[in-house]
Amino acid sequence: MKQEHFAFARWAALIVPVCAALGGCMSSTPIWDAHFGEALKTVTQAQIIDPHAAEHAQAAQSMDGKSAASAMDTYDRSFQQPPPSPNAFVIGIGSGGGGASGQ
Repeated sequence: MKQEHFAFARWAALIVPVCAALGGCMSSTPIWDAHFGEALKTVTQAQIIDPHAAEHAQAAQSMDGKSAASAMDTYDRSFQQPPPSPNAFVIGIGSGGGGASGQ
């Protein structure tokens, strides 16, 4: 029975200081938690030049509706059927007079 007490005392002598040391390492960060995310908000706001620009900006009157619709249709069609590209392996054939001569 005496050895069981000795073993328990030995483990307790080891565990109690370790728990006390780990308890000292764990700390709360109320100051950091109170300011969490402020850096992100500051950087985001710094990237916005005028957050109320839509409220006081006037629309540009440089193009009528028909012209704008036609431009958008042309733009959309340019992606549906792109122009065929020439064969990349046939460069310079038939362009004439570009060869080097030994004379």
